[in-house]
Amino acid sequence: MNVAEEFNNYIAHLSQGLGHADRHSGLSGYCTGLMLPLSRKSVEPMAARVDPLHASARHQAMHHFVAKSEWSDSNLMTRVRDWVAPLLGLDDGRYWIIDDTGFPKKGKHSVGVARQYCGQLGKQDNCQVAVSLSLASVRGSIPIAYQLYLPKDWASDAVRRESAGVPKDIDFATKSEIALAQIRRAIDQGVPLGVVLADAGYGDETAFRDGITELGMLYAVGIRPGTTVWAPGTAPLPPKAWSGRGKRPTKLRREPGNEPMTVKALAMALPPQTWSTVTWREGTNSELSGRFAALRVRPAHRDYLVCEMRPEEWLLIEWPEGDDEPAKSFLCTAPELATLEQMVFVTKMRWRIERDYQDLKQEFGLAHYEGRGWRGFHHHATLSIAAYAFLMAQRLKDNSSNDGSKKNFLQRQVPAVPKDYIPRGRPARATTRR
Repeated sequence: MNVAEEFNNYIAHLSQGLGHADRHSGLSGYCTGLMLPLSRKSVEPMAARVDPLHASARHQAMHHFVAKSEWSDSNLMTRVRDWVAPLLGLDDGRYWIIDDTGFPKKGKHSVGVARQYCGQLGKQDNCQVAVSLSLASVRGSIPIAYQLYLPKDWASDAVRRESAGVPKDIDFATKSEIALAQIRRAIDQGVPLGVVLADAGYGDETAFRDGITELGMLYAVGIRPGTTVWAPGTAPLPPKAWSGRGKRPTKLRREPGNEPMTVKALAMALPPQTWSTVTWREGTNSELSGRFAALRVRPAHRDYLVCEMRPEEWLLIEWPEGDDEPAKSFLCTAPELATLEQMVFVTKMRWRIERDYQDLKQEFGLAHYEGRGWRGFHHHATLSIAAYAFLMAQRLKDNSSNDGSKKNFLQRQVPAVPKDYIPRGRPARATTRR
């Protein structure tokens, strides 16, 4: 079966999640446009390449499909997941990767736009931010849930909510709350459990880590240098002895000389023999390796407000040779007998989501949607993920990332844009003068 036939089967499979047969054409055309080698993958240029002889009509149809049509993003993402998951080799290790990505924006009318941290820019700026959950293995990964983060100002503004079509059941939720909700839905849908991976934006929140543990899952999450832990051999003091009068003391205690320390201070105090060089995988040009240490600690966040000590878990620290201070730290609920090499390998699996977002933005137009509404934002992202998932499936089947499927698929079958085609919004041709 050639790639074009496989693509038609894939679209037929996805169409079963759209609800109406007449949406099949919109799905096929939009995914085809996202897979073409276009510099801009918004609706208009895609329509002009997918159907150049009827570009205006196709533009209207594709715009309606992505911005207005009431199909379910969740249902379509489930169909995408069902197509790719059997190819990932999940029996050899499963990872659930939580991350968010930003889209720089101008103005204030695009849904969810606000001045906030944008990872793409590496600073605070005007942008939209979406939270995602990806299912990953050593072979590949694919996002299986995706939701826009709605800042408080947006969540409480009834006028802007209505204008952007924000569903009534969407209230303000922090990014970590959105992520936990995505994890719960995936569990309810029967997705095989895996180790949850996340950066310090999520891992630093005790409630997020506790939520994962309550769901019966392990995690390996980043934390910031200032996060406090109880060093090996130390712990909070038990409650004070009851004097027989008043309320019996139940809270754990700290006293001078018996206090937690930051992970940075703990790392700086470790003796040289604690550190080992670990190689975790082959890079493009050489092996990827670094200097690590692992030790058993207890998280200390506000434990003076609780009655029982938190259980021990692993603190993994990465300190590159020659650097003045540690680079990264992680808390891991790996088994006590886990090896340093195993923990390093697991935490480094987060690189897959970075590769996914790079391809989704650069090759599949994830950041190219020009509408302002909630539905269109999510529909476009779902379709970008669907197009990317087809390529991922082809790569997994061929066991190679250099098969050329993305660049060659359908390119020869789509006619070029006519020379006299003028994109909508461009100035009209000047009247000829004699």
